[in-house]
Amino acid sequence: MTQQNKKELNMRSMAKFVALACLLAVSGCSSLSWLNPFSSSDKKNQPTPLQEFKATLAARTLWSADVGKSDIYVFSPAVLDKHVYVAAANGTLMKLDLLSGRPVWRIDADTSLTAGVGASGNTIAVAGKKGSLIAFDTDGKRRWKIQASSEILTAPAVGFGLVVVRSIDNRVAAYDIETGVRKWAVDRPLPPLTLRSVAGIVLTEQAAIVATPGGKLVALAMSTGNLRWEAAVADPKGATELERVADVSGTPVLVDNEVCTVAYQGRVGCYDIASGTARWAKAFSSEVGVGADQLFLFAVDMTGGVSGFSRNAGSSAWRNDKLLNRRISTPVSFGRAVVVGDGFGFMHFLSREDGVFLARLPLDGGQVSAAPVVAGSSLIVQTKTGAVVAIATE
Repeated sequence: MTQQNKKELNMRSMAKFVALACLLAVSGCSSLSWLNPFSSSDKKNQPTPLQEFKATLAARTLWSADVGKSDIYVFSPAVLDKHVYVAAANGTLMKLDLLSGRPVWRIDADTSLTAGVGASGNTIAVAGKKGSLIAFDTDGKRRWKIQASSEILTAPAVGFGLVVVRSIDNRVAAYDIETGVRKWAVDRPLPPLTLRSVAGIVLTEQAAIVATPGGKLVALAMSTGNLRWEAAVADPKGATELERVADVSGTPVLVDNEVCTVAYQGRVGCYDIASGTARWAKAFSSEVGVGADQLFLFAVDMTGGVSGFSRNAGSSAWRNDKLLNRRISTPVSFGRAVVVGDGFGFMHFLSREDGVFLARLPLDGGQVSAAPVVAGSSLIVQTKTGAVVAIATE
């Protein structure tokens, strides 16, 4: 990496750390775009203009609903039993019919929200202001509310009798899904500097697999919270704290007996779900998570380049560099396409085989920050401006 490239990477990173400081110190910060040193006046880092292409896949909107804005947070839809659950920063929580988008109910959580939605069985969970964790049943009735150790920025992981969260002080805690009683809590080391990223948790019957700051992917026993294994997805190094930032990004993805993930200033790869042993890993840097299917792993680098890798061996299959600087979301595999959203409200459908454009679909102009959610033959997307959209392809 050239000195100039390092300088640019550090400038981008510093903006994110300042944004984190703003988030922690001033809850009223509503826009952080002014902190970005690569503003609209920096022509070198302007979003790549969209190119015309001949669509070979028909993508269309099935329905659209409005839940409310995300503000500085990231909210993800949850799909459960033919319904979609969505939340917004103002405390709105909605249940929508998956087929029609018709609201089944709309409630107020009685607090502003910072993350959601997690769902399993008869429980949906969201994170509220100042670290509150709130569980509702699928009829919208509140079941319990507890106080976590600090603010929660990632949707709660719900399943196997537990609601598991990681708060920004890097404590991972598990609560009984029925009562909210804490079952265990684990304090992980917190580096001096971290990205303001939404690092998630995925659950198996045996373990909660947690993406953490400092470049570690950890598996904690569901019954006790004891460490089952720890894998280094990044190795912090450098002369300054800024250069040593190496956080695991996004929510890990389970495919067969592997868990796949990526880190900022680290690696992308897949790890054995039982032992944490790396099946393969290669140098990569990303702020958002990975997508995966039976054949491929998909990742977005710091410039916005979208890459496909062989999931078995990690060999590079393709890279699409036509979406640079467009604030690309976590990719998701959907039919014969890998789908990403961008910061300007467009959904891009790329061939999972070679990365060429198949289709493009405009939404409401709001940034797509959260990973799209696959729900059978539909794709559910939530934008930061509050649109919840169901998409189908033909």
